[in-house]
Amino acid sequence: MNQTEAVTTNQSVQASGKYRWSICALLFFATTINYLDRQVLSLTWKDFIAPEFHWTNSDYGDITALFSIFYAVSLLFAGRFVDWLDTKRGFLWAIGIWSIGACLHAFCGIATSGIITGDWFVGFHGSKEVISTVQDTALVINVSVALFIFARFVLAVGEAGNFPAAIKTTAEYFPKKDRAFATSIFNAGATVGALAAPVSIPFIAKSFGWEMSFIIIGALGFVWMGFWMFMYDKPERHSKVSPEELAYIQQDDIADSKIAGFVKDTSSKVALKDCFKYKQTWAFAFGKFMTDGVWWFFLFWTPAYLSSVYGMDSTQAAFPLFVLYMITLLSIIGGWLPTYFVDKKGMNPYEGRMRSMLIFAFFPLLALAAQPLGYISYWVPVIIIGIAGAAHQSWSANIFTTVGDMFPKKAIATITGIGGLAGGIGSTLINKGSGVLFDFTQRNWSTINGQPLLEKYPQLQNAATEKAFLAERGVANLEEFLKSLTTAGETVANGINSGYMIIFSICAVCYLTGWIVMKTLVPKYRPITDL
Repeated sequence: MNQTEAVTTNQSVQASGKYRWSICALLFFATTINYLDRQVLSLTWKDFIAPEFHWTNSDYGDITALFSIFYAVSLLFAGRFVDWLDTKRGFLWAIGIWSIGACLHAFCGIATSGIITGDWFVGFHGSKEVISTVQDTALVINVSVALFIFARFVLAVGEAGNFPAAIKTTAEYFPKKDRAFATSIFNAGATVGALAAPVSIPFIAKSFGWEMSFIIIGALGFVWMGFWMFMYDKPERHSKVSPEELAYIQQDDIADSKIAGFVKDTSSKVALKDCFKYKQTWAFAFGKFMTDGVWWFFLFWTPAYLSSVYGMDSTQAAFPLFVLYMITLLSIIGGWLPTYFVDKKGMNPYEGRMRSMLIFAFFPLLALAAQPLGYISYWVPVIIIGIAGAAHQSWSANIFTTVGDMFPKKAIATITGIGGLAGGIGSTLINKGSGVLFDFTQRNWSTINGQPLLEKYPQLQNAATEKAFLAERGVANLEEFLKSLTTAGETVANGINSGYMIIFSICAVCYLTGWIVMKTLVPKYRPITDL
């Protein structure tokens, strides 16, 4: 039997039973919690944490970049860890670790106070008072950043297990033609988490302190673990999966076995080095490398963008960010479109997926207009970033499911981990590069009444004199100083705007570049039959 006939065989099996969607709902909530935990820092650092610890954009960039690389490397091992422990236990370990990591952030202030002054038993408010008396701001920065990096490391190690486990679960519970749709649904949890974050986290931080925002959001993971323990089991063993639904879920096993050259999966282990022999692995990894960083940049830096460019604090930015992430919910269409191409146009899953991904790759080009048209209203970049974010999530749902299309189930979490590592490397580069670029452009390209900032205030040219200069004026960092000048009636052109334009331009072309290379490496559907 050829591949076209196999696809036709799949289409003849009708869906029956709905328990698989309950499992999909669990994956959705896990991903929602995942992104809520990830967003707490980006929504609190500018208004609450940076003034306390004297952070700059570069300090925050270091933390986010290292989180990205921790997450990336952990993904490589998380995939194999999930394959080894299998789905149920692997997911429990992952969410348990990341929930502990999320809560650890809350105690970084107390730990900073204890390390620097020896005052460990001071409470959240007491630690702020102790830190404010420390004259060596560089020491406060270094210690606090190191502690937050450790907390992000624990968070990253746990969060890395979410997508390999979720993709593996999707492959267990859905046939190939439905996987992109199921993935788009649980992947929408990333959007819902990002959507809920700005309308909850800043207000928790403002009312109860930034520390409690980490603790309250972090505790949600422990609640999810209880549901997972009682609701999940393999579909062939699950009492709530009917024989008819099981036949629908496993329809690809019958169809693939009829493809010429098919070799039945008899091994329970996949050697990591063997995965790199296939162009399919490299195609997936390159697509992730080019595009993951774009989403992470929008996720981590959009609140700071609204603060730096439009002067919004975290509560003022809550509604625009809510609207932005509401727009990204359009990404559910991204899971439906390949199913349309498969069912209505007769394409195989990979061909339908790649056609859909090409369509989605054009939408991020709108980011080229975000900054030039931003003078009209902050709503222009908010809407454009929202559309680009929806395109990314649609792309992401499909690129994830290319793994299930072409690799045996035993290798899915491992291949997903390899792609995650590549995506994390790309995310590290863009997050670290953004922080350095924003500090550079703000310092070197800003003007005051048409005069270059460093020419008007030469004290800012040297790190040592800058700290004393800013301290004399009662501000924690350069951005606060520029805002104070604006309040005083000076005409300030913040050079950071140009920095954002550069990064937006890079983000705009990443998807088309990724698609072209993926299509070049794997031009046609070719499942792996010898791994």
